[in-house]
Amino acid sequence: MAKRAKKRANAKKTAARRPRQAPKMLSDLFLETLKDIYYAENKIIKTLPKMAKAAHSKDLAAAFNKHLRETQGQVKRLDQIFKMLGKPARGKPCEAINGITDEGAEIMKDFKNAPALDAGLLAAAQAVEHYEISRYGTLRTWAEELGMPDAARLLQETLDEEEATDHTLTELATSVINLEAEEEYRAAA
Repeated sequence: MAKRAKKRANAKKTAARRPRQAPKMLSDLFLETLKDIYYAENKIIKTLPKMAKAAHSKDLAAAFNKHLRETQGQVKRLDQIFKMLGKPARGKPCEAINGITDEGAEIMKDFKNAPALDAGLLAAAQAVEHYEISRYGTLRTWAEELGMPDAARLLQETLDEEEATDHTLTELATSVINLEAEEEYRAAA
């Protein structure tokens, strides 16, 4: 009992010596999430050319290259938002996007020259799109709640592009890529 009381007293003394941190606000979370997506977009800019090069389908490669150009524009929009906030445009490592892009790299390696490569690349790309759609939807809502209509507008513009890319990838998957992968498999069997 005496040991517990002594530990509690020591803990209180240690806590009293530590400076109190200001409570984290929605604006702090907005900034941290903005850094997260900034890192993610820059990672995607490095990854998309590799995916386009690996793709067998010209349509899929074209979709990746189109989205690369869009992503470069999205980074410029994020730069504008950082400027609005008076903060440097800087990313912070995002384990989620690292994991998703690592999976894409694994698919490129494991399915190189395989009938299912393009289907795998497309699935990896859609995982990225769904992550981005989630992040941009959240950031747009927070910008609105924080009274930042210009930032909300820029984030909505990017969200619209991400949703359009996801739709394009779904169309490619269901109309061409998955069917070709299955046909190549049957022909090889």
